[in-house]
Parts: sequence; C-alpha cells; structure tokens
Amino acid sequence: MSLSCSICNEVPEHPVISPISGHIFEKRLIEKYITENGVDPINGKELTIEQLIEVKASPVVKPKPPSATSIPAILKILQDEWDAVMLNSFTVRGQLQTARQELSHALYQHDAACRVISRLTKEVTAAREALASLKPPSGITQATAIPQPAIAVEAGGIAAQPVEQAGITEDIIHILQEKATVLTQERKRRGRSIPEDLLPAERIREFQTIASHPSLHSASVPGILALDIHASDTSKILTGGADKNATVFNKDTEQVVAILKGHTKKVTKVVYHPEEDVVMTASPDTTIRIWNVGTSQTTLLLRAHDAAVTGLSLHPTGDYLLSSSLDNNWAFSDIRTGRLLTKVASPEALTAAQFHPDGLIFGTGTADSQIKIWDLKEQSNVANFPGHVGEITSITFSENGYYLATSAEDSCVKLWDLRKLKNFKTLQLDDGYDVKDLAFDKTGTYLAVSGTDVRVYLCKQWQELKVFNDHTAAATGVRFGKNAQYIASTSMDRTLKLYGLS
Repeated sequence: MSLSCSICNEVPEHPVISPISGHIFEKRLIEKYITENGVDPINGKELTIEQLIEVKASPVVKPKPPSATSIPAILKILQDEWDAVMLNSFTVRGQLQTARQELSHALYQHDAACRVISRLTKEVTAAREALASLKPPSGITQATAIPQPAIAVEAGGIAAQPVEQAGITEDIIHILQEKATVLTQERKRRGRSIPEDLLPAERIREFQTIASHPSLHSASVPGILALDIHASDTSKILTGGADKNATVFNKDTEQVVAILKGHTKKVTKVVYHPEEDVVMTASPDTTIRIWNVGTSQTTLLLRAHDAAVTGLSLHPTGDYLLSSSLDNNWAFSDIRTGRLLTKVASPEALTAAQFHPDGLIFGTGTADSQIKIWDLKEQSNVANFPGHVGEITSITFSENGYYLATSAEDSCVKLWDLRKLKNFKTLQLDDGYDVKDLAFDKTGTYLAVSGTDVRVYLCKQWQELKVFNDHTAAATGVRFGKNAQYIASTSMDRTLKLYGLS
C-alpha cells in the first residue's frame, strides 16, 4: 500500500502526519505551508511545525516514466518546460507594466494634490493677513470699531486690532496697582520660608540628562530659538523654532500637544500663560500672535511694531503684554481685546524686555549695551544700567524683586541690585561665550545661563553648581520646572533636553 501527500498527491520522500487532521504530507511542503499560514491545510485548524509526527519508512525510489527513456522524449520534456517558462515570463512582464502604469498615475495624482494644497494654503494665509490688516472705515469711532475683532474671528480665525493707542486709563492703573500690592505681600511672605520640595544645591549637582527630544521642529530649517514652561502645569513646554512654528510638548507623555503655524518668519520669543492654555509668540515678521492651544488657532494678531519683535513679557495680571522691537519702541497691549494701550519710543533699538515680578516697572535691553528701567504707569525711563559691551541679549528679574540679571555680547552675566541701582556681581564666563538666555527659578534660589553650554548658579553665593555640555550647538533657551525639580533647555541643534535626577 502506497501513501501519497495530501498537498501534491505524490509519494512523499519524508512523510509526516498532522495530528490535527490525520493526513500525510511531504515534510518540506507542509512546513512551508505552516510557516506561511499557521494552520492545517485540510481543516484549517491551528497547527505548528513542532506538532508534526515523522513517519519512519523505507526510501522510495521513483521509477522513470516510459516516455522519458529516450533522447527525443527527454528533449520534448525540456521543450515543454522552456515553453512554460517563457509563457510565465511574458505574463509577469505584462503584470509589471500594468503596475508601473498604476503607480505612475498615483504619483501624478499625489503631485497634483500637493500643488493644490500648497496653493490653497497660500491663499488662506494671504486672506488672513489681509483680514488682519483691515482698519475701520473713516468716520467710525473707536467704540463702534471694537466689535470688529469678533467678526474677524468668525470669518478667518484671527482678530485684527486697531493700531491706534487706546491709552492706559485710570481703571487699568488701579488694576495694576492692586495686583502689585498683592504680589509684594505674597513675595515677602514667601521670602520667610523655602518650599519643602525645592531641590537643594547638592541635588542640583547630581542632575543628568534624562530626556532629549530632537523632532519637535522641522529638520529642513534646524534650530529651536525660544523656550517657556507652563507655570501651573510644568509638564507642558513651549518652543519656538526657525521653521516659523511654535510647538507645545508634554514631557510626561512625550507627545506633541499642538503645532502652531502662522508666522511668516522664525519664532524668536514665546510666552506660556501661567494659568490658561494660551500662548504668545513673536517673530521678525513684526507680529505677535495669541494662540489657543486646544484649537491650535490664532485668536489675536497684534501689530504693535514696524520691525522685528525682540522681547515679550506677560504682566502678572495675565491680561497685558509687554513687547519690544528693533523699531526703537516698547508697547503695552491688552491680550483680551487686542487693543494697543500705549507705545513709547526709545532712543535706541530695543533687543530685550521683561516685567518686574510686581508688574509696575520693567526692564529693556538696547542694541548699544544699555539696560533701561521703565515706570509703566508714568511710561518714563527711571533708571539706566551701563557697563555691558555689545548688544543686550537677555534680561530677567528674580522673584525676590531685588535682583536683575543681564547678559550681552561680552561673555559675562551682570547682577544688579534694584534697591541700590548698581552692579554688585559679574559672572565672567569663558572668552567667546555667547549668552543667549537667562532664567531664575520661581523661588529666586538658582540662576540658569544658556549659550555655549548650560550652567546653573546658586544665588547669593553665586557659586557654579552644574555645567551641561550635551547640546551640539548653542543653547538658545533655559527654564526651571516647578521648585527646580527639572531644567529644560533648547538649542540650535534642534533638540529639547531635560535635566534632572536619574
């Protein structure tokens, strides 16, 4: 009795039995079938190679068919095989040609779709810019023009503000004064005690790089230029890039929350609202945009300047925005209505701006090395701090309200006492060190410097605690997480790096 394979109907050279169906198979064929399908070919039930049972049998020698015993018969068999191969080759070439045509057609369709999308995107951007630049017709008063931003939001997603100065009214001054009084009292109360979960200096020295994220911005235009962290939810990090976009990133989930597209030039300044899911961005395209993170849409477009915007700072009330520009002006705007409240000229081009923690004074840096302190209510320059060499690159106030840290193109960081109006400490860095950003933590205990590398100092002693050299290009931004639990930095190497305890 001869046994035949259930797949090829030939006598198997190496017979095996499937315990699932009980059929006999050629071992080579059934193993290939199981590898591809994982089931028994007879009943379709799950089967593995290890389950096969080998059958011990004498080797089978297949007799040659009578037709293959002569040379003409062998030639005939070879001719038939050649014909079959040629027919199969012809069929394959035909299928290949059809696939090429279908692929070519699909590529043409994709290319056409991309061109249409690009054209529509440009048209939408142009329409939004045109809508944002609309002004009320002559004869319409300021009071009747105010409802216009709501119409602009409905039509194009952007509310355009009138560029006329509304002025800082007595009501606004009263709000600013009340907020400053409350903040001063809170700061004095906080100054008597240090938060329990504030990391001590010895733990800061143990910080290491715990995360690096290189894909937040486009690789075609590399570089992250600005950084900020949400004060209430320090897991949310805001970055501004050379690719004209701002990105909101959640460090805990390691997910991009929103990509904010709208600027026509690189995003150089970013601010995250401390209590709301709202961010502000500025660019050399002369505009400031207010964004809703949830919708990734611009809610207000501020046109307070005629040149690149170089500084951005949110007032402690969370309702007003300070901006500086190379047009020699600083501006104070209402981010709720989009109104420009006041715009004041300075003799020099302004390169940086920052509110004092109380919000009644602020500082600006100039292109000719000057630090200027301004009274917001009087809109006047009340103090000047000379001493730097080169353009001012960054200024930041300590939360204690007494210290101001500044940097310029002279490879040093100067500390100023606002009570005595003098420079009491200079941190001299390495020759050629290019300082890009400065940041105090919220308790005023630590100062971070970003530039050629990232450095952390202990305030009062002004002792260097840690240096991070992980970036492969200049570090452009640095910020502390809540109570210095972590530090974030950005760089021209297109990465966001996080430092903390491993």
